Amino acid sequence: MNRVKLALSLVLLAGVSASPLLASPRSSAAFKKLLSLAGEWEGKDEHGMEVKSRFASLASNTAVMETLAASGMDEMVSLYSVDQDSIALVHYCPTDNQPRMRATPASDDVRELSFEFQGAGNLKSPSEGHQHHLLIRFDDANHITETWTWRKNDKDTFMEFHLTRK
Repeated sequence: MNRVKLALSLVLLAGVSASPLLASPRSSAAFKKLLSLAGEWEGKDEHGMEVKSRFASLASNTAVMETLAASGMDEMVSLYSVDQDSIALVHYCPTDNQPRMRATPASDDVRELSFEFQGAGNLKSPSEGHQHHLLIRFDDANHITETWTWRKNDKDTFMEFHLTRK
């Protein structure tokens, strides 16, 4: 009977250690960087227009929610979470679609995260307008730059936001 318990325990431990839910060291480091953004941010876009952002930790530090308000645009919400060796992002856009993106950090020393388009909810066709890429650059502890890529009819438009911690 003890051998059966031992065998079951080893099988359970093997399943846990091989679990796809476990983060890699690189994705853990990247997510800690996102968690460190918690709070209020303000700044300007590439045209000098006002931008505000708020980062909040959710669900016992397993997700980060960013609420971004750029001048002349409705508020946008992005949720970030760890997914194995990557950071997953779901963007809730005023255009009523929900792009999904993924960034796979290149090292433990995260200086930027490049989120690549993976698909979208409520997007009838890839030619419809949607956020297609996001680059977050961690300039220092109190400054970040976000470069969003809007894609419509295979044409990209870039929006760059320079943000400072309040």
